[in-house]
Amino acid sequence: MNKDDKIYVAGHRGLVGSAIMRKLKKEGYSNLLFRTSSELDLRRQAEVEDFFAKEKPDYVFLAAAKVGGIKANDRYSAEFIYDNIMIQSNVIEAAYRNNVKKLLFLGSSCIYPKYAKQPMKEEYLLDGKLEPTNEAYAIAKIAGLKMCQHYNKQYGTNFISVMPTNLYGPNDNFNLETSHVFPALIRKFHEAKVNNKDEVVIWGTGKPRREFLHVDDLADAVVYLMNNYDGSEIINIGTGKDISIRELTQLIKEIVGFEGKIVNDTSKPDGTPRKLLDVSKLNELGWKARIDLREGIKMTYEWYKIYLDFEEKEL
Repeated sequence: MNKDDKIYVAGHRGLVGSAIMRKLKKEGYSNLLFRTSSELDLRRQAEVEDFFAKEKPDYVFLAAAKVGGIKANDRYSAEFIYDNIMIQSNVIEAAYRNNVKKLLFLGSSCIYPKYAKQPMKEEYLLDGKLEPTNEAYAIAKIAGLKMCQHYNKQYGTNFISVMPTNLYGPNDNFNLETSHVFPALIRKFHEAKVNNKDEVVIWGTGKPRREFLHVDDLADAVVYLMNNYDGSEIINIGTGKDISIRELTQLIKEIVGFEGKIVNDTSKPDGTPRKLLDVSKLNELGWKARIDLREGIKMTYEWYKIYLDFEEKEL
């Protein structure tokens, strides 16, 4: 990408999109294109087609998606499959029709089979049954990356797809009804601390293992791949290291400074037993994660406290 190329970041206000925007601005890319969901509803084909025909972006980062944790995926499964299929289908088709030079599509590690071999290699996709609680989201995302592959095959486009591991960082969703485990834990421990509670209840047994990547590392990786990778094969993005939810819980408890006890609600689902990505392809391409988990948690908690202060002042 040249510094003055027109770059469209779909989903620029979300966890991933906002990190990509920060990275692009930091690297000196000055012609950034974005729209809020109220300005452009990516689920509506006509709106997307009009936008691309008018703006003619050179490059596209497709980070717009409906995302959430186990609870949200299970409760709003129809919305997860519809919204994501419509968003990605409309953007990918419009990118093709308007001769976008290159598009990067964001998949997710949670779309690998529930009992995939660990660490998960890119070729394990579709090699087994999905995790039932996020099946709708997974099917939508699989359709998106397959769409990129088949557009490349039939139309000669340059649409690449990446599979990020579990992400965290600034602009995450801290709503306990819809959030992922990482922001939910930060909020639970913070609120328990400030309200002098004796305990924090955590979903599941704490045994599942997860890999976590700071979203600024992800942004660095996708910009790197946009500039250094061409191909239809998906690329995993992660740290190559995992941690149990129990260990993560203890670490966040320590950093937040909560002194009460942790109670596991084992009536709640654990989800996939383990999710660790094989990142050897990414490492061979010349990129490795840099932000340590402990440091990343500290950074995210500091951001969360600033966010709460800002929210209170707005109210």
